[in-house]
Formats: sequence, C-alpha cells, structure tokens
Amino acid sequence: MNFRSSSLVGSMLPFCSTQTSRTSFSFLLLDRVMKAGDVVSVYSDIQGKCKKGAKEFDGTKVFLGNGISERSRDELFSGLPELKGIGIRMTEPVYLSPSFDNVLPSYLFLQNLPSALVTHVLNPQPGEKILDMCAAPGGKTTHIAARMCDQGEVIALDKISHKVEKIKQNASLLGLKSIRAFCFDGTKALKREMVGTEGEPPFLPESFDRVLLDAPCSGMGQRPSLACAWTLKEVVSYQPLQRKLLAAAAQLLRPGGVLVYSTCTVTLAENEEQVAWALEAFPHLQLQPQEPRIGGAGMAGAGLSPEQLQQLQRFEPSAAPLQSIDLDSLHGAREEDMIALANRDCIGFFIAKFVKCKSA
Repeated sequence: MNFRSSSLVGSMLPFCSTQTSRTSFSFLLLDRVMKAGDVVSVYSDIQGKCKKGAKEFDGTKVFLGNGISERSRDELFSGLPELKGIGIRMTEPVYLSPSFDNVLPSYLFLQNLPSALVTHVLNPQPGEKILDMCAAPGGKTTHIAARMCDQGEVIALDKISHKVEKIKQNASLLGLKSIRAFCFDGTKALKREMVGTEGEPPFLPESFDRVLLDAPCSGMGQRPSLACAWTLKEVVSYQPLQRKLLAAAAQLLRPGGVLVYSTCTVTLAENEEQVAWALEAFPHLQLQPQEPRIGGAGMAGAGLSPEQLQQLQRFEPSAAPLQSIDLDSLHGAREEDMIALANRDCIGFFIAKFVKCKSA
C-alpha cells in the first residue's frame, strides 16, 4: 500500500485523531496533492524542525500510525487557524485506546486511569467537607462529588479565572450541586484569624475532612507529548510551589483527616522527595497504604524506607511492554491478564496518602 506521509510539528492546531482522547495535534502534510480520503502515515516531529510548506523532512521522527485524511491539504491550510475537527482518522494507531470524547457528556468525564484512582484513594464520604486545592478542569472534583452521592461540600480552588469557570461548567453538566468553585491561590488558602467571609477562601485551620492536592508539576508523565523544550530552571521551579501547597493542605486538614498528594510527573524531586519532606516538616502526618492498589512502589533515593515506598503508588509509561507484544497472542489471554496489561499502559503518575494523627 502506498502511504502518503504527514508529520506533526510543534505549534498546536485544533485537530485530533479519533484514536486519541482529549489531544490536539498539529501536523504538516508533506504531500502537496493529498486529498480527503487518502491513506496517510502519521509521524511526530521530535525536534520541532518541520516547516510549513516543506517538500521533504530528514529530521528525527516517530511513527504514530496510519490513518485516513478527513480533509485535503488545501482545506487544512486555507482554514487555519479557525478550522477545527478531525484531521486524520487513525485506522492503525500505535496506541490502541479508542476515543470517548463527547460520549454521554452529561454522564461521563474522561480521565486517565491514575487520575480516576486518586479519588478512590481519597475515599470521600457523604456529608464531608472536602478541599480540592488545584482543581481545574474539575475531573477529580466532579468525581469526588459523585463518590459522595453529591451530599456534603466540595470546595474547588484554582487561581486562573477561566479554569474556574470550566470547573463550574463541568459540575453543572454533570448535575452536581455540592461543588463550590473559587478563583483563589491554594498557597494562600489558610487564614489565621476569624475574619473574612464565612464559607469562602481563605479558610481557618483544620476546616476540612479530606484534602486533595493534585499539584502543579512538570507534567513529564503526560503523553503523547513526545518532545519538549523545558529548561532545567522550569522543571526545578515546581518543588517550592508544591511545598507551599503541601504546607497549607496539612494545616487545613482536621485531625483524623486524609490528605492525598498526586502529580502527573515522574521526577523524584516532585514525588518521593516531597513525601519525605512532608513527613519531616509535619510530624502529625503519617503515610498510609492505598486502596485500590494498581501502580508500582515508590522510587528509592529520597530517604524513605522500603515499607514507606510500598505505601506509595507510581505509574511509569515505560513499564508497559506493549511494543514487544504480538497482538495476535492476546486473543486467548485471560481477562485479568488483559486488565493488568492495560493498567500498566497509562501516563506517568504518582500518588501518596497521608492521615493527620493529631492537631498541629
């Protein structure tokens, strides 16, 4: 079969593959006569060197799969940047996960497996008061409210106003009444005196039964970002911010309450080192085992004991052996083996669970 080729470049266009959930790809078509309905091969431009109008490409690229173009090359470029929709309908993707975008939007909120797992680890109960410190766009917030049967109070914070509106939109779409979203910086969510508006941030110490801190992070566990231009200064900037948020979270939590810390990155500095710091800085916090348990143990190197590492959950994209698997061999596999395999094929993620044993 004669595949015409396309390449993904660094700037983002509002097109997506039907096999990639919640992902916008930008691509440059090297074949000047490509028409709608043509079969194409899709690549990622690793170094971001492919230019608009290029006739050939000799840079570093990674094959993402084959598909069928939904639009001609002229339609794609003449309609930019307003043009939206499906650019390439992937028929033979490297990653086999189908897209569920816009499927039952009033009933479903798409999340990666570890993201959905976070709320189960937090284990919210009906009638509780729960804080989601960095909540946008609201996937975990709405999951918390749903797990509470929409009974209780879920406070969602984010310091960017349009993201807060997204939280409210998602809560409304799912019919959840227990969520109250505020445009507020989580590092400033703790107040020391009985002043201000009741029920709005900032909050007095020990105001919440459970706190979720899905912290801002370097995002190195996300995919399909196959290349990045981050500097070392940008990557290391997240640890101080995460510690400010952890400090506020620990003080806002009631004795006996649960704090869950999570990131979608894989660095030791933003994960295990933060756990070790929190345990030293706040002796009233104790690390707890997690249920359900799907991910692997924590990474050594931060001074945590083997027992403590076993209480963490770490997800590593590199742990999924899919590239070396003969797909035909999976037809007779047991259901539990297929589930275990799918659970390993996810983004990089980290989860830690603490309980506050006494008042600070």
